[in-house]
Amino acid sequence: MALLNSLFTWIMKKRIHQIELFMKYPHDVQDEWFQSLISAAEATEWGKMHGYNSIYTVEEFKNRVPIQDYDDIKGYVDRMIKGEQNILWPSDIKWFAKSSGTTSDRSKFIPVSIEALEECHYQGGKDMLSIYCHNQPDNKLFSGKTVVIGGSSQINNFSPDSYYGDLSSILIRNLPFWAEFKRTPNIEVTLNPNFEEKIEQIAQITIKENVTSLAGVPTWNIVMANRILDITGKDNLLEVWPNLEFYGHGGVSFKPYREQFKKLIPSDNMYYLENYNASEGYFGIQDQSDSEDLLLMLDYGVYYEFLPTENLQEAHPKTLALHEVELGKNYALIISTNAGLWRYKIGDTIKFTSIAPYRFQISGRTKQYINTFGEELIVDNAEMALQEACRQTDASIRDYTAGPVYFKEKGVGAHEWIIEFEKSPSNFNRFCELLDQKLREVNSDYDAKRYKNMALNSPIIHEVAKDTFYNWMKSRGKLGGQNKVPRLANNREFIDSILEQLK
Repeated sequence: MALLNSLFTWIMKKRIHQIELFMKYPHDVQDEWFQSLISAAEATEWGKMHGYNSIYTVEEFKNRVPIQDYDDIKGYVDRMIKGEQNILWPSDIKWFAKSSGTTSDRSKFIPVSIEALEECHYQGGKDMLSIYCHNQPDNKLFSGKTVVIGGSSQINNFSPDSYYGDLSSILIRNLPFWAEFKRTPNIEVTLNPNFEEKIEQIAQITIKENVTSLAGVPTWNIVMANRILDITGKDNLLEVWPNLEFYGHGGVSFKPYREQFKKLIPSDNMYYLENYNASEGYFGIQDQSDSEDLLLMLDYGVYYEFLPTENLQEAHPKTLALHEVELGKNYALIISTNAGLWRYKIGDTIKFTSIAPYRFQISGRTKQYINTFGEELIVDNAEMALQEACRQTDASIRDYTAGPVYFKEKGVGAHEWIIEFEKSPSNFNRFCELLDQKLREVNSDYDAKRYKNMALNSPIIHEVAKDTFYNWMKSRGKLGGQNKVPRLANNREFIDSILEQLK
């Protein structure tokens, strides 16, 4: 096993040189990918419609192709699902990543080409391991196995030759043999569509394995970890897996879960790396252990544009190229990819923390915010405020969501929060005050609306019992995979649904 571990580590570290090259020459790399994508799609239906054969500059591309969202491409995707090809992308597309999004129950089916699988998603997974091996040269990662909690995948109802499932299930279904060799449990268990049954099976199987790493969304890994501790009677995961050393996570912000993982894995040597991997592509990896910033991955078959969030509502907003972005500003991410997504607005917002190289933080969602009263509260604001309130009251949070309380006649509005604590605040009233105070500090629009309670009263905060969010997600059929608790909403859909369940 020591020899095998050394071999895998050596292979993974070879990629670092290529990562350093795109960090050094980011604009050249992006220009090359732009030309490559346009050239590849010239003969597709979409490429012919927009004259890709005569597009030579990014400005020509912007002038001919409007910014898209899912509703704009849904008709094309429906045809691809039914078996038509060469529509958005030249290679045959048989896989579709099912995503319900975070503010709508409607399912989206994102096309996943073989190029997107190999050049983007799998390359991202390998690069995260490469970065870890580079940062931790004495690791023993490959001497054991990785626990992965996948979603489910099934043949769809439109064509026997096309398939859908959440992204994790598609990736697991198509993994190369060497990756399957290092993963646990087996594929049948990992893709079991019954989430609760799957968690039980994973727990029973993996407690007998030498597990050195974990991968996946923090929410569902915590569910698995708690079940394993219930079964074994152990106090923490290191008593079950003494060689556990690495967790590659993504899907949701890690901030609300950090303290829980410190308790589950009480070791200063445990190494955490975040990735930014969505159904639409793999975009970023945390490459420095002492910073939460993500390195923008520039050679995955994705061409990036950045739309300033203040221009989101414009009819024809102007996007910026990579060399035009500024530090600290919020941008909606616009992508063109090797799966045939063209100038596609994926719904996430980011802000750059460095431009040499390009590093960023995920700041929120274009549709996951509260702006009922002009306060423009985004997830990034909420995470910062919750973290500070928890720090000062010795609390930790499992899950939360928030929405507006609307004006009533002579009354004013407010924000209503539902919070499930892992550890309750030492002083709940103080927690509420600190949350409001920090929100006012980090968001001037919120602060203006809170001034003398003119437009917004103090937030209304409900502390709910453990497993409230788990039971709510279960009632909606949203357990496991990439399903996430919606953090902020500009309406009361989620707040009212949870409160109704608590009656």
